[in-house]
Amino acid sequence: MKRITGLILLTFFLLLSCNRENNEQPMLKRALPERIEPKNFTYSYISSKEIHFDSLSSKEQDIILAVNRMDKIHLKKADSILLPTDLSGDLEFYMPYPFEVKALDSIKKIIFFSYPTETFATYEYGILTHVGPTNMGKETALTPTGLFFTNWKAEETTSTVNDEWLLKWNFNVANNLGVGFHQYELPGYPASHSCMRLLEKDAKMLYDFADQWVLENNDVVKIKGTPVIIFGKYDFKAQKPWLALKSNPKLLAFSEEDIEKEITPHLNEIKKEEKIRDEYNAQKG
Repeated sequence: MKRITGLILLTFFLLLSCNRENNEQPMLKRALPERIEPKNFTYSYISSKEIHFDSLSSKEQDIILAVNRMDKIHLKKADSILLPTDLSGDLEFYMPYPFEVKALDSIKKIIFFSYPTETFATYEYGILTHVGPTNMGKETALTPTGLFFTNWKAEETTSTVNDEWLLKWNFNVANNLGVGFHQYELPGYPASHSCMRLLEKDAKMLYDFADQWVLENNDVVKIKGTPVIIFGKYDFKAQKPWLALKSNPKLLAFSEEDIEKEITPHLNEIKKEEKIRDEYNAQKG
């Protein structure tokens, strides 16, 4: 009799375990990647003509472009640029985001755009995975801030403002406003008509990284895409904030608490939408 009872209890716990596995998504904890830290975090101003940009490695070029929030063409035209003394580190060390945010541990993926620092970042299960520069909306066409979700995308499309403007790797985040992120020229300051401009390699990465929406019909969104948080304000009357890195290399750095502050008001909605997408994907098999 005891043996039968034991078998019944074992069966019960196995069924309970299976049921839990079917109904609860396990939290995938990503490991922090190994990164090369530069030994020197100082910066200096130099003439753009003093640097032989094309002779640098692609990694060094990426750092210089990101630090100046420029593309290659505009960097070469600039009178002076901000140059890190040590270019040996990984790009993440030159951008302002923390490497881990525990408040995002259960979130599969999310994108951040910082208006005041003109940078973007992606996190997967709370771990920083990509960073880069952006140029956002100019003073007369501000980029909206808050929580958005990626919706539709196109490898090439034309701007709704001017049909002569070709937008590559475009991913819309605010359909009614026509706001999205895409490849376009980066002059080194907020210059867009509300969109988030990116270097082409970053635009392609985000194009593949984010999910599209799923529509019930032309008027109803069934499944939202990847969460995007756009935050902060840009002071258009002050000098470019990153130029102050010469005096204080850590001036723009966000702490983990800073990112948590931005995510906390939106966390429940993000989790709700992620659960809806998970259930939809599970039904698709």
